[in-house]
Amino acid sequence: QVQLVESGGGLVQAGGSLRLSCAASGSIFSINAMNWYRQGPGKQRELVAGITSGGVTNYADSVKGRFTISRDNAKNTVYLQMNSLKPEDTAVYYCAALSVVSTKVGIPIDDYWGQGTQVTVSS
Repeated sequence: QVQLVESGGGLVQAGGSLRLSCAASGSIFSINAMNWYRQGPGKQRELVAGITSGGVTNYADSVKGRFTISRDNAKNTVYLQMNSLKPEDTAVYYCAALSVVSTKVGIPIDDYWGQGTQVTVSS
């Protein structure tokens, strides 16, 4: 079993910064990609940023230049540094670990999600 725990959300004024963390734990041999998604009020969930085990990153156009994703493979932890926050960044942010290979025999490669952390940006 694999668990993802996010932290770092909160309330911040427009122009401010927050750093989200997501730690994966459990029977993990390797994780391919780790991504951050968000779902704003009345909106569909969208990909915010992703990073592969080799450090290749990708970002949604709406956050390029403001958000930075990073990863500590040894700790199975992914971070999202969010700067110059805007009210439209308000959402529940979820992390996901994709194509996780378990240390346990017989467990299929699978994806896992965190419970989400609320980010609210006031104007």
